[in-house]
Amino acid sequence: MSLHHSGTRRTPEFKRHVDAEAHPGWRSGADVELRAGDPVCCTEGMAEVARVLGRTGDGSRLLELRLPDPGAKPFFAAASNVLSPPPNA
Repeated sequence: MSLHHSGTRRTPEFKRHVDAEAHPGWRSGADVELRAGDPVCCTEGMAEVARVLGRTGDGSRLLELRLPDPGAKPFFAAASNVLSPPPNA
């Protein structure tokens, strides 16, 4: 008997990590102190930090993110998997 369901969805590897090369000068969220209201780039595009929570397994902060689309539900991401714009952007 298989433990996997045919309906199991997995995010492809390329969608789990933000492409840092596409955003020159942007820094990993793990390297900056992010706060609620800060803009970030995540796997879904631009988002806003709604809340900063505890630590993740890699030691970075757990973030609750909101996409600009009013119908989008908030979701969670590790700070190490988002990019923060340059200070003067």
